[in-house]
Amino acid sequence: MSEQIPTSTVIKTTEMHTAGEPLRVVKSGFPTPRGDTILEKVRYSRENLERYRKLLMSEPRGHLDMFGAVLVEPDDKDADMATMFIHNAGYSTMCGHAVISLGRYAVDSGLVQSPSSPETRVAIQCPCGLVEAFVEYKDGKTGNVRFNSVPSFVFATGVDVDVPGYGHLTVDIAYGGAFYAFVTDSQYNFRLQDVAPEVVKYAAAATTDVLRKQLKLSHPYSNDLAFLFGTIVTDGQDEQTDVPSTHICIFAEKQLDRSPCGSGTTARMALLYHKGHVQLGQSRTFRSHIKSEFRAKAVQEVTCGRYKAIQVEISGRGHYCGNSEFSLEEEDVIGRGFLIE
Repeated sequence: MSEQIPTSTVIKTTEMHTAGEPLRVVKSGFPTPRGDTILEKVRYSRENLERYRKLLMSEPRGHLDMFGAVLVEPDDKDADMATMFIHNAGYSTMCGHAVISLGRYAVDSGLVQSPSSPETRVAIQCPCGLVEAFVEYKDGKTGNVRFNSVPSFVFATGVDVDVPGYGHLTVDIAYGGAFYAFVTDSQYNFRLQDVAPEVVKYAAAATTDVLRKQLKLSHPYSNDLAFLFGTIVTDGQDEQTDVPSTHICIFAEKQLDRSPCGSGTTARMALLYHKGHVQLGQSRTFRSHIKSEFRAKAVQEVTCGRYKAIQVEISGRGHYCGNSEFSLEEEDVIGRGFLIE
């Protein structure tokens, strides 16, 4: 049973965003999750600390599309820090936009001692594994961040699915620290540039709902990683490497990513590499519906269990928005968290 939140609780956060996607970095006040590994800590939090997640992610302190990072003690000896990722429905295994902002935060807050120029390495343990971030550092100031993904691979291509209201679709499934389904916009009979993001959201969410019921996923290293996180609708520009390609990621429960989605971009690069549209050393630019961008590069070929995989480098920048201090009054039932779609 989820723990009650004492009215004496004060939760302090740093507010950031990466390419428009919010990140609420929890600095203190969130109970320490139990567990020897980060995945055990995620399980414990899901079973016992839901009220805290809802307090921070849901209204009136958050909203349907809020995203957060809860810093925990790493169990990987090579990690400088470790984090759980929280959102409107629970916990995710990877978040690239969060890693980009956390890279800056780690250097600026002193989690990484003796930063070096021109880049400072920050090893961040995520639920999906260890991710290396490299933070620009000059004259005591941090800048852009790039990170190397965990091994990313294609799980399946050409998966047929019937989605109520949208008909027969053919989707691809790829992993970039989390599993995503990829669908071209033309299959929904619209173009991304011609419709409101809400139209894309409901089409993608309907696709995710059907696939979660029908598709059996597996991951070579942990069943905790084997679930479909969302659906990404692309503009279909897979082969035009000289121009940015737009895609919109809808994850968790109808949560709309303002950024191009770091883990989703990683998965898409694995898919493009698998199909021969991207070569090692080649870079692509991906754009969100608010026209913010991530730069991605296929770095090297690796393996992930039985899967042929690649490591992808994602580049972007996180920005600070301020600091918050949250509390809860005893009689405030509504203030414990609610969501309106």
